[in-house]
Amino acid sequence: MSVPPSLQTIVDAFRSAPRSLRLPLLLEYARKVPPLPDGLDADLERVHECQTPLFLRAAVAEDGTVALAFDAPEEAPTTRGFAGVVYAGLSGLPVDEVLDTPDDFYLDMGLSELISPLRLRGMGAIVARVKRQLREAASTG
Repeated sequence: MSVPPSLQTIVDAFRSAPRSLRLPLLLEYARKVPPLPDGLDADLERVHECQTPLFLRAAVAEDGTVALAFDAPEEAPTTRGFAGVVYAGLSGLPVDEVLDTPDDFYLDMGLSELISPLRLRGMGAIVARVKRQLREAASTG
């Protein structure tokens, strides 16, 4: 398993940032989650392991790349921020690269010092759910 270069750049930015700047950096990614396309909200799956309601959809685009969509409340900046990290780091990549990404890549970001174990578990669940949906899409497509 390996972290794709686009995601590794983000992981490295977090890891090299002073501890006091990691949470603000995560909050910046909360603003990078694009709005849902019209009509997509019915196709979203809730990630129940997240403390805050987070919904996602992972699909394979016609060109074989990963298309991600997330919906998380603005009032949940940590969860939304991690969704932004996943979106920025994995969206648009070939499916195989995303499936080869370690589920726990976020541990290398230095967030475990700042975020509760329960929230960290939710982060892992987001990645696992994305990968499960991609496997399902690849097997039916």
